[in-house]
Amino acid sequence: MEEKTTQNQIDAINSKLDLILEEIELQRKHRREMEDLKDDLMRVGKDFYDTAVIELEAVHDHVNTKDILHLGKYLLRNVNTINRSIEQLESMKDFLVDVSPLVRQSVLDFMKMLDEIDRKGYFEFAKELSNITDKVVTSFSKEDVKNLGDNIVTILQTVKNLTQPDMLHTINNAVDVYKQLDITVKKDVTLFGLLKELNSPEAKRGLAFAIEFLKNLANLHKENGTTEINSTQIN
Repeated sequence: MEEKTTQNQIDAINSKLDLILEEIELQRKHRREMEDLKDDLMRVGKDFYDTAVIELEAVHDHVNTKDILHLGKYLLRNVNTINRSIEQLESMKDFLVDVSPLVRQSVLDFMKMLDEIDRKGYFEFAKELSNITDKVVTSFSKEDVKNLGDNIVTILQTVKNLTQPDMLHTINNAVDVYKQLDITVKKDVTLFGLLKELNSPEAKRGLAFAIEFLKNLANLHKENGTTEINSTQIN
Protein backbone atom coordinates (compact mmCIF):
# COMPACT_ATOMS: atom_id res chain seq x y z
CA MET A 1 0.00 0.00 0.00
CA GLU A 2 2.81 2.32 0.91
CA GLU A 3 4.64 1.50 -2.33
CA LYS A 4 1.53 2.33 -4.37
CA THR A 5 1.21 5.71 -2.71
CA THR A 6 4.85 6.44 -3.41
CA GLN A 7 4.43 5.49 -7.05
CA ASN A 8 1.41 7.80 -7.40
CA GLN A 9 3.41 10.64 -5.96
CA ILE A 10 6.26 9.96 -8.39
CA ASP A 11 3.80 9.89 -11.33
CA ALA A 12 2.31 13.21 -10.20
CA ILE A 13 5.80 14.71 -9.94
CA ASN A 14 6.65 13.42 -13.43
CA SER A 15 3.44 14.99 -14.85
CA LYS A 16 4.30 18.32 -13.29
CA LEU A 17 7.85 18.05 -14.59
CA ASP A 18 6.49 17.38 -18.09
CA LEU A 19 4.31 20.48 -17.84
CA ILE A 20 7.27 22.52 -16.60
CA LEU A 21 9.49 21.24 -19.40
CA GLU A 22 6.77 21.97 -21.97
CA GLU A 23 6.37 25.50 -20.62
CA ILE A 24 10.14 25.98 -20.69
CA GLU A 25 10.23 24.82 -24.32
CA LEU A 26 7.46 27.26 -25.22
CA GLN A 27 9.34 30.08 -23.51
CA ARG A 28 12.53 29.10 -25.35
CA LYS A 29 10.63 29.07 -28.68
CA HIS A 30 9.01 32.42 -27.95
CA ARG A 31 12.39 33.90 -26.99
CA ARG A 32 13.89 32.58 -30.24
CA GLU A 33 11.05 34.13 -32.26
CA MET A 34 11.48 37.46 -30.51
CA GLU A 35 15.21 37.38 -31.19
CA ASP A 36 14.53 36.65 -34.87
CA LEU A 37 12.00 39.51 -34.96
CA LYS A 38 14.49 41.80 -33.28
CA ASP A 39 17.15 40.88 -35.83
CA ASP A 40 14.71 41.50 -38.70
CA LEU A 41 13.64 44.83 -37.24
CA MET A 42 17.24 45.79 -36.71
CA ARG A 43 18.07 45.06 -40.36
CA VAL A 44 14.97 46.92 -41.59
CA GLY A 45 15.63 49.81 -39.24
CA LYS A 46 19.24 50.00 -40.39
CA ASP A 47 18.19 49.99 -44.04
CA PHE A 48 15.56 52.64 -43.32
CA TYR A 49 18.08 54.76 -41.45
CA ASP A 50 20.67 54.48 -44.21
CA THR A 51 18.07 55.35 -46.86
CA ALA A 52 16.75 58.27 -44.80
CA VAL A 53 20.29 59.60 -44.36
CA ILE A 54 20.91 59.43 -48.11
CA GLU A 55 17.57 61.06 -49.02
CA LEU A 56 17.83 63.76 -46.37
CA GLU A 57 21.37 64.49 -47.51
CA ALA A 58 19.90 65.48 -50.88
CA VAL A 59 17.37 67.92 -49.38
CA HIS A 60 19.07 69.14 -46.23
CA ASP A 61 19.94 72.46 -47.93
CA HIS A 62 16.24 73.14 -48.56
CA VAL A 63 14.69 71.95 -45.30
CA ASN A 64 15.43 72.78 -41.72
CA THR A 65 14.13 71.54 -38.40
CA LYS A 66 11.98 74.62 -37.80
CA ASP A 67 10.10 74.06 -41.04
CA ILE A 68 9.42 70.43 -40.12
CA LEU A 69 8.24 71.43 -36.65
CA HIS A 70 6.03 74.16 -38.11
CA LEU A 71 4.53 71.66 -40.56
CA GLY A 72 3.91 69.19 -37.73
CA LYS A 73 2.17 71.84 -35.61
CA TYR A 74 0.12 72.97 -38.61
CA LEU A 75 -1.01 69.40 -39.29
CA LEU A 76 -1.90 68.88 -35.65
CA ARG A 77 -3.93 72.11 -35.58
CA ASN A 78 -5.85 71.07 -38.69
CA VAL A 79 -6.43 67.41 -37.90
CA ASN A 80 -10.22 67.96 -37.92
CA THR A 81 -10.05 69.77 -41.25
CA ILE A 82 -7.95 66.97 -42.72
CA ASN A 83 -10.41 64.39 -41.40
CA ARG A 84 -13.35 66.26 -42.95
CA SER A 85 -11.50 66.51 -46.23
CA ILE A 86 -10.85 62.79 -46.23
CA GLU A 87 -14.51 62.14 -45.42
CA GLN A 88 -15.53 64.36 -48.33
CA LEU A 89 -13.16 62.49 -50.60
CA GLU A 90 -14.69 59.22 -49.47
CA SER A 91 -18.18 60.62 -50.11
CA MET A 92 -17.06 61.80 -53.55
CA LYS A 93 -15.67 58.34 -54.25
CA ASP A 94 -18.99 56.74 -53.26
CA PHE A 95 -20.85 59.27 -55.42
CA LEU A 96 -18.65 58.50 -58.41
CA VAL A 97 -19.23 54.80 -57.91
CA ASP A 98 -23.00 55.38 -57.83
CA VAL A 99 -23.11 57.80 -60.76
CA SER A 100 -20.71 55.93 -63.04
CA PRO A 101 -23.41 53.60 -64.46
CA LEU A 102 -25.66 56.59 -65.18
CA VAL A 103 -22.86 58.50 -66.89
CA ARG A 104 -21.90 55.41 -68.89
CA GLN A 105 -25.50 54.92 -70.03
CA SER A 106 -25.81 58.62 -70.90
CA VAL A 107 -22.66 58.42 -73.03
CA LEU A 108 -23.98 55.31 -74.80
CA ASP A 109 -27.33 57.02 -75.46
CA PHE A 110 -25.53 60.11 -76.78
CA MET A 111 -23.40 57.97 -79.09
CA LYS A 112 -26.51 56.20 -80.38
CA MET A 113 -28.16 59.57 -81.02
CA LEU A 114 -25.10 60.79 -82.96
CA ASP A 115 -25.12 57.58 -84.98
CA GLU A 116 -28.82 58.04 -85.76
CA ILE A 117 -28.23 61.66 -86.79
CA ASP A 118 -25.33 60.59 -89.01
CA ARG A 119 -27.39 57.84 -90.68
CA LYS A 120 -30.17 60.33 -91.39
CA GLY A 121 -27.69 62.63 -93.13
CA TYR A 122 -27.76 65.61 -90.79
CA PHE A 123 -23.98 65.96 -90.79
CA GLU A 124 -23.82 65.85 -94.59
CA PHE A 125 -26.62 68.40 -94.71
CA ALA A 126 -24.74 70.67 -92.29
CA LYS A 127 -21.60 70.31 -94.41
CA GLU A 128 -23.43 71.28 -97.61
CA LEU A 129 -25.15 74.12 -95.74
CA SER A 130 -21.72 75.35 -94.68
CA ASN A 131 -20.60 75.27 -98.33
CA ILE A 132 -23.69 77.29 -99.28
CA THR A 133 -22.88 79.81 -96.56
CA ASP A 134 -19.31 80.11 -97.85
CA LYS A 135 -20.59 80.76 -101.37
CA VAL A 136 -23.03 83.39 -100.12
CA VAL A 137 -20.33 85.13 -98.08
CA THR A 138 -17.85 85.18 -100.97
CA SER A 139 -20.48 86.27 -103.52
CA PHE A 140 -21.82 89.32 -101.68
CA SER A 141 -19.99 92.44 -100.55
CA LYS A 142 -20.39 94.40 -97.33
CA GLU A 143 -22.62 96.91 -99.11
CA ASP A 144 -24.84 94.11 -100.40
CA VAL A 145 -25.33 92.81 -96.88
CA LYS A 146 -26.08 96.34 -95.64
CA ASN A 147 -28.67 96.82 -98.37
CA LEU A 148 -30.14 93.44 -97.49
CA GLY A 149 -30.48 94.54 -93.87
CA ASP A 150 -32.13 97.82 -94.90
CA ASN A 151 -34.68 96.00 -97.05
CA ILE A 152 -35.15 92.83 -95.01
CA VAL A 153 -38.68 93.83 -93.94
CA THR A 154 -39.77 94.34 -97.55
CA ILE A 155 -38.13 91.06 -98.59
CA LEU A 156 -39.80 89.12 -95.80
CA GLN A 157 -43.17 90.72 -96.63
CA THR A 158 -42.70 89.70 -100.26
CA VAL A 159 -41.81 86.15 -99.26
CA LYS A 160 -44.84 86.09 -96.97
CA ASN A 161 -47.11 87.15 -99.80
CA LEU A 162 -45.55 84.62 -102.18
CA THR A 163 -46.08 81.81 -99.69
CA GLN A 164 -49.80 82.44 -99.31
CA PRO A 165 -51.84 79.40 -100.45
CA ASP A 166 -53.63 81.24 -103.28
CA MET A 167 -50.35 82.74 -104.57
CA LEU A 168 -48.58 79.39 -104.45
CA HIS A 169 -51.51 77.79 -106.26
CA THR A 170 -51.37 80.48 -108.97
CA ILE A 171 -47.59 80.15 -109.39
CA ASN A 172 -47.89 76.37 -109.54
CA ASN A 173 -50.56 76.62 -112.25
CA ALA A 174 -48.39 79.05 -114.22
CA VAL A 175 -45.43 76.66 -114.01
CA ASP A 176 -47.59 73.74 -115.13
CA VAL A 177 -48.86 75.77 -118.08
CA TYR A 178 -45.31 76.79 -119.00
CA LYS A 179 -44.17 73.16 -118.93
CA GLN A 180 -46.99 72.18 -121.27
CA LEU A 181 -46.35 74.99 -123.75
CA ASP A 182 -45.05 73.96 -127.14
CA ILE A 183 -44.64 77.29 -128.90
CA THR A 184 -43.10 77.55 -132.34
CA VAL A 185 -42.69 81.04 -133.80
CA LYS A 186 -42.59 81.14 -137.57
CA LYS A 187 -39.88 83.14 -139.29
CA ASP A 188 -42.25 84.89 -141.71
CA VAL A 189 -44.37 86.68 -139.09
CA THR A 190 -46.41 89.52 -140.64
CA LEU A 191 -48.17 92.48 -139.07
CA PHE A 192 -51.45 91.26 -140.54
CA GLY A 193 -50.89 87.88 -138.91
CA LEU A 194 -50.21 89.52 -135.54
CA LEU A 195 -53.39 91.61 -135.83
CA LYS A 196 -55.30 88.46 -136.71
CA GLU A 197 -53.92 86.71 -133.63
CA LEU A 198 -54.83 89.70 -131.46
CA ASN A 199 -58.42 89.33 -132.62
CA SER A 200 -58.63 85.85 -131.07
CA PRO A 201 -60.51 85.47 -127.74
CA GLU A 202 -57.42 84.08 -126.03
CA ALA A 203 -55.28 87.07 -127.08
CA LYS A 204 -57.97 89.51 -126.00
CA ARG A 205 -58.22 87.89 -122.58
CA GLY A 206 -54.43 87.95 -122.22
CA LEU A 207 -54.24 91.64 -123.19
CA ALA A 208 -57.08 92.44 -120.82
CA PHE A 209 -55.28 90.65 -118.00
CA ALA A 210 -52.02 92.53 -118.80
CA ILE A 211 -53.81 95.89 -118.89
CA GLU A 212 -55.59 95.25 -115.60
CA PHE A 213 -52.30 94.14 -114.04
CA LEU A 214 -50.54 97.33 -115.19
CA LYS A 215 -53.43 99.50 -113.97
CA ASN A 216 -53.35 97.90 -110.54
CA LEU A 217 -49.59 98.27 -110.44
CA ALA A 218 -49.88 101.96 -111.29
CA ASN A 219 -52.51 102.43 -108.57
CA LEU A 220 -50.27 100.74 -106.08
CA HIS A 221 -47.40 103.10 -106.95
CA LYS A 222 -49.78 106.00 -106.56
CA GLU A 223 -50.92 104.82 -103.12
CA ASN A 224 -47.29 104.47 -102.06
CA GLY A 225 -46.52 108.04 -103.07
CA THR A 226 -44.84 107.24 -106.42
CA THR A 227 -46.51 109.16 -109.23
CA GLU A 228 -44.43 107.81 -112.05
CA ILE A 229 -41.98 105.07 -112.91
CA ASN A 230 -38.75 106.48 -114.32
CA SER A 231 -36.59 104.83 -116.90
CA THR A 232 -34.11 103.55 -114.31
CA GLN A 233 -36.82 101.56 -112.53
CA ILE A 234 -38.00 100.12 -115.85
CA ASN A 235 -34.50 99.06 -116.81
